[in-house]
Amino acid sequence: MASLLADAFAVEIGAKEPWPDNVSLYQPFEVGQILLPDFAACLGVKTYLSMCGLNYELVFKKNAEHMSPSGKVPFMHIGPFLISEFDPIVAFVNTKGFHLSSHLEETERGEMRAYMSLVDNVLLNAELYLSWCQEDVVTEVSRPRYGSVYPWPLNKVLSWKKYYEERRRLKAMGWAQKTLEEVCEEVKTCCQALSEKLDKNLYFFGDNPSELDALVYGHLYTLLTTVLPVSRFAEIIQEFDNLSQFVSRIDSKYHSKDLQR
Repeated sequence: MASLLADAFAVEIGAKEPWPDNVSLYQPFEVGQILLPDFAACLGVKTYLSMCGLNYELVFKKNAEHMSPSGKVPFMHIGPFLISEFDPIVAFVNTKGFHLSSHLEETERGEMRAYMSLVDNVLLNAELYLSWCQEDVVTEVSRPRYGSVYPWPLNKVLSWKKYYEERRRLKAMGWAQKTLEEVCEEVKTCCQALSEKLDKNLYFFGDNPSELDALVYGHLYTLLTTVLPVSRFAEIIQEFDNLSQFVSRIDSKYHSKDLQR
């Protein structure tokens, strides 16, 4: 308990400092290594930081996953702190005085968090399902890419280890037992809800972006552009014109360079 209090106090003190010039964001290599869910997660954070107008250095590391304090990417190195994943990074940035959702009423913030939970519960799990439960994707994409940066036999050992870990996680959440058709239906229902919320607006809550816009963009862009043996999710997203247009708008405004995998 004392350690937790000390860590919380340290973060609070660090949060009072201005945004430094030497912030680093760590992720796996985009070309040849990064997997579908990780690319979406990293892109969501990068988009969020760009929407906030914050500078950072993007650092590619083959072992970024194992460097992360939570074992997940991306993670941010800012001063003495290592902060990983979307929600904790957003929370830390908020303490620095940068609030994308400051224009929202409290009820709208609650609604935003509900949609973010929907995205995490459906699109993230769908990406994990596609990566580790569809055998052609597993054998042709996920295992080879995950092990690509390691020498033999470590590449085989670590990729199989990752496979079993993700399968156990998906099974515990009830996703490993789903059929592809059932997952597609989940994705379609989620996209329908997002499409109805977006309607004809520039962003989900009007004319200004929020955390939800960054998070949704990361997942939709990834699913639309990643070339995989299974393309069903991309086909579903393309049924919703306003979501496709939303992705194009965010891409042109906040990402000047092409994203490669």
